[in-house]
Formats: sequence, C-alpha cells, structure tokens
Amino acid sequence: MQSETVYTKSCVIPSTAAAVGQLCREILDTARERGFGEQDLFAIHLALEEAFMNAVRHGNQSDPSKNVTVELLITPEKFDISIADQGCGFDPEALPDPRQGENLYKTEGRGVLLIRAYMDIIEYNTMGNCVHLVKFRGKGLPVIQ
Repeated sequence: MQSETVYTKSCVIPSTAAAVGQLCREILDTARERGFGEQDLFAIHLALEEAFMNAVRHGNQSDPSKNVTVELLITPEKFDISIADQGCGFDPEALPDPRQGENLYKTEGRGVLLIRAYMDIIEYNTMGNCVHLVKFRGKGLPVIQ
C-alpha cells in the first residue's frame, strides 16, 4: 500500500468509451493502491463514469477525433480530478432536477445529480466544459433524499 505518497497524472485520451474505460480502471486501481476504502472507491467510480461519459457523449458529441483531458491528484487526504472536453460547455445550474415531478421520466440531469451526491466538491469552469471533482478519504456515502 502506498497511501502516504502523492500521485499525479496528466493525460489526454481520445473521446471513446474504450479509452475512458481503460483510464477509469487505471485510476480506480491507483486509488485502491493508495488506501482508499470500498465506500470511497464506489463513490469515485460512479462519479468518474458519469463525468467521463458526459465529456464523451455530451461535450464531444461522441466524436472520436476529439479528446478528453485529465488532471489527477491523489494524496493521503483526497482524490482530486479535473476532466475537460472540447465541447462548447453547458450551465450545470440550468439542468432540470430529475427528482421533481415533471422531470421524473426525463434522462437529463441524473448523472450530474449522482456526481453531486457522491463527491465532496464539484466545480465547473465558466465555460462548463471542465468539471473538478474532489472526494475526501473516509467521508463515506451520502444519504440521498
């Protein structure tokens, strides 16, 4: 276990499900090696899959010629990642709340809701094409209401 070391990684991957899946597995393995527990790994995994697929599908319009840029930092205290796509961005506050009656059967906003529930810090750049996520070690899983 390497829980006391700081790990950083910067990379650019093609905007494909295969590239995202491979990188996601690598990131989760690295977090596990650095001592993150199962509850933290579950939260990180869920948020990573949603954020990466949002970048590929929505940001880059599933265009494999576009890229996803990743900046990762894992410390003994936290998991910290930024994921950016080449899309035109969006306003996360404009997404409909999928918990509200008129939106219950819409698919919009569910991924962002899950990311917000499972990560401790969620920030978007002004353009809306880069998300910064932080999960503090040992905070556990959220109570979703």
